[in-house]
Amino acid sequence: MTGEVAHYWRHPALPDVGLLRARYITHRFTRHVHDGYAIGVILAGVEEFEYAGGVERAGRGAVVAVNPGTVHTGHAGAPEGWAYRMTYPSVEVLTDIAAELGLPRGTPAFPSPVLDDPGTARRLRAVHLAGERGDALAASTVLRTAYAGLLRRHAARLPSVPRPDGPPALPPAVRDARDVLHASLVGPPTLEELAATVGARPFPLLRAFREATGLPPHAYLNQARVRAACALLDEGLRPGEVAARTGFADQAHLTRHFKRTMGVPPGAYRAARGFGSVGTREPHGSG
Repeated sequence: MTGEVAHYWRHPALPDVGLLRARYITHRFTRHVHDGYAIGVILAGVEEFEYAGGVERAGRGAVVAVNPGTVHTGHAGAPEGWAYRMTYPSVEVLTDIAAELGLPRGTPAFPSPVLDDPGTARRLRAVHLAGERGDALAASTVLRTAYAGLLRRHAARLPSVPRPDGPPALPPAVRDARDVLHASLVGPPTLEELAATVGARPFPLLRAFREATGLPPHAYLNQARVRAACALLDEGLRPGEVAARTGFADQAHLTRHFKRTMGVPPGAYRAARGFGSVGTREPHGSG
């Protein structure tokens, strides 16, 4: 396989689980977070990513398990890039499985984002293959088995993690600034206006916001816009209309930020929800 290719779709039995099959060479994921988890297996090459203040490398056969709300990046760690199959379960999916297993109460979390777990790696590949065949029973069975094994072996020591959309323990000014940004996707304030609105000075607010969320306000705003764009695409809106409603300058601006967070363009994401169809192959060097 040459060039870059990415295909995103929804699990045939569990719509709260997204699936991504991709090979990237020059594509780079910018600093971003997921509301849920990112769990998958590296098929070839090496992925390198910043995570929790360090740099991680995941090679062929490694399982990647990114916790919700944790800022991270993603790029090739070898000249040939990397290929992987990822699953994106919601917090509710893993929390329910953990409860069925009798694990400690709370939102599950994984101490390490790169795991050596051949059994889970094999099952994650099987989840994708069953999903591609449309075999809902097999896909859901293998998916739950994979997540259950992962939780039993790797998540018991960390019973909870913060939710990016839950009630975070944030400084009041940061909490208020975050709320202002969520309400101002279109026509957001300047840093000076934002600081004045929440009763802070610009530089102290910038520092506190970055320390609390892992992102400066402008990058956090783009993440909020991408999440809002996902919700509108889920409803069937076209990317051009979504761009206007979420504060992006145009569809190209939306596509650039969306792909750097989600790994696929907004049109491909929309098609995965059953609204039309688009090609899955990306030009070499896109991102």
